Amino acid sequence: MMHSSPCPAAASRPSAALRILLRAPLAACLTLVCAAAVAQESTIVIPPGGFDKPGQTPPIKVNISGFSGEVNTVLNFDLYVMGFINVPLPEAQYLVTGSAGGNLQGVATDAINKQVRLNKAYSGGSLRKQVHAFADDLAYALSGDKGIAQTRIAFKNERGGASEIQIADFDGFGVRAVTKDGALVSAPGWVPGKLALCYTSYRLNNPDVFHHDLSSGARTAIARYSGSNLSPAVSPDGRKVALIMSKDGSPDVYVCNLDGSGLIRLTRSKEDESSPCWSPDGKWICFAAKQGGARGLFKIPSSGGSLQRISTAGVSNPSEPDWSPDGKWIAFTAQMGGFEICVVPASGGSATLLVSGEDPSWGANSRTLIFVKRGGGSRYLSLLDVPTKQVKDAARISGSSSQPSWAR
Repeated sequence: MMHSSPCPAAASRPSAALRILLRAPLAACLTLVCAAAVAQESTIVIPPGGFDKPGQTPPIKVNISGFSGEVNTVLNFDLYVMGFINVPLPEAQYLVTGSAGGNLQGVATDAINKQVRLNKAYSGGSLRKQVHAFADDLAYALSGDKGIAQTRIAFKNERGGASEIQIADFDGFGVRAVTKDGALVSAPGWVPGKLALCYTSYRLNNPDVFHHDLSSGARTAIARYSGSNLSPAVSPDGRKVALIMSKDGSPDVYVCNLDGSGLIRLTRSKEDESSPCWSPDGKWICFAAKQGGARGLFKIPSSGGSLQRISTAGVSNPSEPDWSPDGKWIAFTAQMGGFEICVVPASGGSATLLVSGEDPSWGANSRTLIFVKRGGGSRYLSLLDVPTKQVKDAARISGSSSQPSWAR
């Protein structure tokens, strides 16, 4: 277990700037005050509560010093995918300093007014985990956004013609096998707030949906109907599952309880539906479907009702949607020659194309996506900060990695 304890900031003495002002003539004081005001006005601050323009927000500039080796590498990675960038000292808005001699000590100071924004010591667990905890605290202290450096991902991994479900830290380290069935698997999705997954497996020679408790290893079948049982997505309250099934003909969207009971059919289309996801309030299910031969994004009340199209103006062939935890955005894959990661307001509108890739999944901060890249005949995972469009590849995992799902 990791512990963090506040360390007192050295605020009992006047700052150097204040001591100069106390001794300086009035004209010099006015000059310094005006310069500070100009510097303050030019400072870029991302307000808490999300972003308005994907891909158009400048990163928060920090200068990181005092760390080396793995600690420095991990800290830079974590902060970069949460919207920060390490810059030379004169350009920085915040100064991040510290040391890591067994335990980590970290301080963040506003470069303009010298105010200490964070001062903590971290102990317990590995040094890598201490850095992740520091990065999360920095993200919240300097931007108001929730940190995601201590979260986990699940994904499908293929090697030698077989596929299995694996989990890892958000950056691709600490890989752990979930299944060892030697059977085809797909679409792992976390049960919110629990150490459990739902996914499709062919372990019983049919694409069936299972619930898998990662603590005990116990697996129970949720859907074993004839035909396909695919793409399980658990509701935000962890009680229900949306999934795609073809038991009544063509693939349609269904909802059932987490134990498989109470099955309800939501759509009745002759064309295929795919990749359901939930709105964070649990009232809507978004999915991809064809209507009149053209693929689009749609939503339907989770209790049943009329289908509504979600406009994705500017892009074509949207699929694989994921609704952001703050409810503001839907990320998806657009296929336009290649695969592209896009976002659109949850109510629909003009879509923003961000980077090449597919199958995005939101982090709990509603700003970072994990997605899939293709290259060298394989697929691997990468992370994207949506406001700044900053991208970093996760640690490469042996085999081909796809279909990521971020725990929230």
